[in-house]
Amino acid sequence: MSLNEKIIADITDAMRAKDADRLSTLRMVKANLMNRKIDKGSELTDEEVGKALQSLVKQRRDSIEQYEKAGRSDLAEKEAAEIAYIEIYLPQSATAEEIVEAVAEAMADTGASSIKEMGSVMKAALAKLAGKTVDGKMVSEAVKSKLT
Repeated sequence: MSLNEKIIADITDAMRAKDADRLSTLRMVKANLMNRKIDKGSELTDEEVGKALQSLVKQRRDSIEQYEKAGRSDLAEKEAAEIAYIEIYLPQSATAEEIVEAVAEAMADTGASSIKEMGSVMKAALAKLAGKTVDGKMVSEAVKSKLT
């Protein structure tokens, strides 16, 4: 069963369970995937669905940050709940330790020693973390702290 089919099946389950929050989130995900499918002109692969889901999670994290700055904790909590529903379909997230380890290995591999080489270290570190959900912001901060 593809990731897209799993999401559609879970929409049905959420309807039967009368879980309005989960249903709303999954319908939003399905609409986003349908738009991407139309833009592409063919079915999405599981990898493309995964990237779309990661994009949706990133959007929600950005929204949480904005809501918290504005003092709207109610909306921030709603976004956090949506992230929880979406992350079910993503691979396991990389831990902070795994990120630090990947950055150290990437620096050793590339021989980077200055902030000017941050791009090559980022690319190598993200390649080492392939297959896991990774927050690029965390990787960027780890690279900056190591190179400065």
